[in-house]
Amino acid sequence: MGVNLRDIISQREADFKELSGKTIACDALNTIYQFLASIRQPDGTPLMDSKGNVTSHLSGLLYRTTNLIRMGISPVYVFDGKPSELKHRTLEARRERKKEAEAEWAKAKEEGRIEDAMKFAKRTSRLTEEMLNDGKKLLGLMGVPFVQAPSEGEAQCTRIVLSGDAWAVGSQDYDCLLFGAPRLVRGLTLSGKMELSIIELQAALDELKITREELIDLAILVGTDFNEGVYGIGPKKALKAVKEGTLGSIRVDFDFDAVRRVFLEHPTVVDYKIAWGGVDAAGLVELLCEEHDFSEERVRKAAYELEEARREMSQQTLSKWF
Repeated sequence: MGVNLRDIISQREADFKELSGKTIACDALNTIYQFLASIRQPDGTPLMDSKGNVTSHLSGLLYRTTNLIRMGISPVYVFDGKPSELKHRTLEARRERKKEAEAEWAKAKEEGRIEDAMKFAKRTSRLTEEMLNDGKKLLGLMGVPFVQAPSEGEAQCTRIVLSGDAWAVGSQDYDCLLFGAPRLVRGLTLSGKMELSIIELQAALDELKITREELIDLAILVGTDFNEGVYGIGPKKALKAVKEGTLGSIRVDFDFDAVRRVFLEHPTVVDYKIAWGGVDAAGLVELLCEEHDFSEERVRKAAYELEEARREMSQQTLSKWF
């Protein structure tokens, strides 16, 4: 879920045309969870093949990534690695909330409350190692690059942007701003009702009249994936405390400096490779149609559109040299 800074961070509405020709480093898990939550049947049941395997994430990655590339946008997906020790409590709390949501979902379906069923179902999404591996395999067959982060994906996304290999981070969460990402694109996956918007870190800091380090302290007070935050303090109160210099008077029951170091010294890799490959239509049919019951006609159409979009992007890139 990440830190909630919605009430204090300004973002501007954007158009997909503005992103044409740009590379976006996408938080893969954040993106896939959006697909798992949104691509479902009316009663909340996720898309599944005849063997009962969930396929919502594969459908989202195939069709929506293809759409992005058709719009001239180059997504690079970054997968999370080993979570920080400080994140274990958050992960356990999420597992408990999912169990509660599953019970409420089953009850709502039994009672015929379809809208409630969908609401609770969206909170039950689970991502297995097999699903992650299938997602990576799918991207490889599409020729779309992905990077494996040593730990937090958004920290690695930020590294890729700061290294000049991407224009912005693509995520629904605000965490990459704490890691220092200069630019965040939200709503990129065309999933749900989220409008496309862009946050410029420096502009946001200037508007709030704080530094990035103070933004990190503010977020820690509110609560991040690495700490629970301070009871009764939301973004506005935290901002006031940081600007007035009263942070030291607030009692916390966690190691504040350890959480701060997560954002300031998070491990990333610098020897990553971003290489686009060819579209393997036969491989896509084998993975999606033969293994997961996708429509062959739709998969081949997506493969063709992807090939055409990639060819057009290559021609536009070459034309810049002449």
